Amino acid sequence: MKKFIHATRFTPRNYSDDVEATIQKYRKEGVRLPQRHLLRTPEQLAGIRASAKINTALLDYVAQNICEGMTTADVDHLVYCFTTDHDAIPAPFLYEGFPKSVCVSVNDVVCHGIPSTREHLKSGDIVNVDVSTIYKGYFSDASRMFLIGDVSPERRRLVEVTRECRDIGVRMAQPWTRLGDIGAAIQEHAEKNGYSVVRDLCGHGCGVKFHEEPDVEHFGKRGTGMMIVPGMTFTIEPMINAGRYEVCIDEEDGWTVFTDDGSDSAQWESMVLITETGNEVLTE
Repeated sequence: MKKFIHATRFTPRNYSDDVEATIQKYRKEGVRLPQRHLLRTPEQLAGIRASAKINTALLDYVAQNICEGMTTADVDHLVYCFTTDHDAIPAPFLYEGFPKSVCVSVNDVVCHGIPSTREHLKSGDIVNVDVSTIYKGYFSDASRMFLIGDVSPERRRLVEVTRECRDIGVRMAQPWTRLGDIGAAIQEHAEKNGYSVVRDLCGHGCGVKFHEEPDVEHFGKRGTGMMIVPGMTFTIEPMINAGRYEVCIDEEDGWTVFTDDGSDSAQWESMVLITETGNEVLTE
């Protein structure tokens, strides 16, 4: 279990008096607040935005080039070349031992699919491409779904509803609300449409490190969890299954996450900055 610290010994450097007053108000009420180092400085935000700009352009490049007949290793090559050509680093490469530059997850693969020369994209596939970029020490993260060839109406609907879940989560990410509000809204929309939300994986803080606090779950209860405070940057990346929410990990590679019942899965991911008046979408 993570330990959340209500830090009081740091002198605020980048927040308005109104924000600081609100932080102190909620601190006295015992509300769970982010540690101060998670509230980004202007210098950090400049670096994160520069990284995010490359990350979004990279997904645009993938969208222009992904096609039937490619291998998932071809997608990895596209990502590596584009990233390094922009003087950046693919964050997944060798992260905790991950062997490639991008996660490519097809059909019943929920996430963390390892690119392979043996896996060809076929007509009818739905594919998640999850890219993360390090630029001058700052991190960004996003993923999109791609439809290959003639995709069934059932798969198209799953992809569209998952995108709606991501968009709903982004709209719910407002200052002085709770992380549980995001998860509850996503869960409500997914289940209303007959789908389930993966419980074992979540969004996360991102910017100064690849994965930071807070965990951003895509299910939950309104009015619970950490308070969302201006200056935070984190991802919202719901993984939605056509069947049950349980998942399993490939025992051979230790990374690839599948739906436990073999049903299809989809994911869309954006990274947001919480501002004093709402949020700014950094990647999509």
